[in-house]
Amino acid sequence: MKSSSLQIGKFTFSWGSRTYVMGILNVTADSFSGDGIIAKGDAVEVAVSQARDFLASGADILDVGGESTRPGSVPVSAEEEIGRVIPVVRAIRTNLPDALISIDTCKSDVALQAFKAGAHILNDVWALRADPQLADVAARYRAPVILMHNRSNPASLEVRERLGSAYIGAEYQNLLEDVMRELLASVDLARRAGIPDSHILLDPGIGFGKTREHNLELVNRLGEIRAMGYPVLLGTSRKSFIGFTLDLPADQRLEGTAATVAVGIARGADVIRVHDVKEMARVARMTDAIVRM
Repeated sequence: MKSSSLQIGKFTFSWGSRTYVMGILNVTADSFSGDGIIAKGDAVEVAVSQARDFLASGADILDVGGESTRPGSVPVSAEEEIGRVIPVVRAIRTNLPDALISIDTCKSDVALQAFKAGAHILNDVWALRADPQLADVAARYRAPVILMHNRSNPASLEVRERLGSAYIGAEYQNLLEDVMRELLASVDLARRAGIPDSHILLDPGIGFGKTREHNLELVNRLGEIRAMGYPVLLGTSRKSFIGFTLDLPADQRLEGTAATVAVGIARGADVIRVHDVKEMARVARMTDAIVRM
């Protein structure tokens, strides 16, 4: 393990002691899971209320994002993303000052404004590869970074109306070796910017440029990602590989998500990123009681 703990303000992540829960706050109108905050009324008011509920239900981190990353989604400009997320970050900091906030973005301008507004962690679905300035911004603010593996390619995308989207043509020479090699390339980008190993978390990128079979294999073999020596975040919540496995739409994937969370924790996940915080926090606590004795 590169570091057994991570300190952010008053909060200490003690890796291996328990599973930490990240609650998803989608400040979007087109989230694949149907939980986009913009569609529910005043975005700031809804986000703060949801953040409060998440913290009461067991969330350790609030992950604020203003651009949908579902397969086939339409990109938004940095200006529009800033307009969505910064008021939410500020409002959470004002109303819930002890909350840990991560900013889910791949744009340096968005991250910079989010850190200024009070965000603590960078969650980048392109693992510092989409914006060459992003690593420097994170290093300047001494922010921990979550580096996610991503081989998304619209050319290999299949869309099914009820079940969502899946990558059917994604090819790997060796799934685990390719994922680990590409994650280490992003770790190198972080290190070169001055981000210490203790501030790096890895995410295998479930659903991003992987087939249903790839995703199932990654969850089952998550221990090999964990053996790289960095804390691991697992994000399986409501994703289409669950829907394709169970033949269920996004709003009926609670039990499937719970299964992936429990197996992922047993395989070494340190953080789970979820929509259904109350239920998955309970799954995490029960699984921890079994596997972290």
